[in-house]
Amino acid sequence: MSMKFAALNFLLLLLLLRYADGSGNEQLKNVLRLHSMDHDRRIEDDGSVEARVDSLSHMDHMDQSVMVFFTLKDLKAGNSMPIYFRKKDSSTSPRFLPRDEADAIAFSLTELPTLLRFFSFSQGSPQAKAMEATLRECEIPAIKGEVKFCATSIESMLDFASSILGSNSDFKILATEHHSKSSILFQNYTILKAPDEIPAPRMVACHTMPYPYAVLYCHSQETQNRVFKVSLGGENGDRVTAVAVCHMDTSQWKRDHVSFRLLGMEPGTPGVCHFFPADNFVLVPDS
Repeated sequence: MSMKFAALNFLLLLLLLRYADGSGNEQLKNVLRLHSMDHDRRIEDDGSVEARVDSLSHMDHMDQSVMVFFTLKDLKAGNSMPIYFRKKDSSTSPRFLPRDEADAIAFSLTELPTLLRFFSFSQGSPQAKAMEATLRECEIPAIKGEVKFCATSIESMLDFASSILGSNSDFKILATEHHSKSSILFQNYTILKAPDEIPAPRMVACHTMPYPYAVLYCHSQETQNRVFKVSLGGENGDRVTAVAVCHMDTSQWKRDHVSFRLLGMEPGTPGVCHFFPADNFVLVPDS
């Protein structure tokens, strides 16, 4: 293992200890295709940035947490849009288990009754429902052109990333950074300068999942994706350097995907983008 790879392992540990998802009963929010984002919502604007900003005060009827999507043409200095950035209390976050301990615990939907007894959760409890949702999502087959893996340890996540990015390749972590402390989750943000595009011929995106110990849903797509770091200024003074990914091929996405309804787009439309919350991250080759 190279020194850079060892350093990456250490940085990942710090990142995940800080931002791991500690809310076991929260609905899953993988921004690409989690089922929690597939139920019907009424979108009453025309999908443009201007309409989404103007409608910010009229959005109580919809789930604000879906307001992470935008289009590639929106990604320019001076544009404003409403964005939801979830924030977690790291003091209550689950921690990664050592690999040998994680591997010794079943991670399968068929073993859910045994797992509930093991973790002392009652059937039907919020924790049980979250565990079931996570296991179910991890076992759903990947869409065409996608490779997915649920990592139950840092080592298994790094192994998956290496299988995608190259076993002899160095890679780096990209994660959203909040430069000011604020309890506001949803507000209008303005793009302060031209976004920086990060070269990413291949990428792995990882999302935290609700579970008694830390679990990451990691996936990679064969189709073209573009990765950006975006400097944002919130209307209340917040400053965020956000990671954004734009998907240039959405032909395999479900027609009722929330991003299409929100943006007024159809499957196959290029340039569907989304911001990452701070507890998710992207791995790209370190060129």
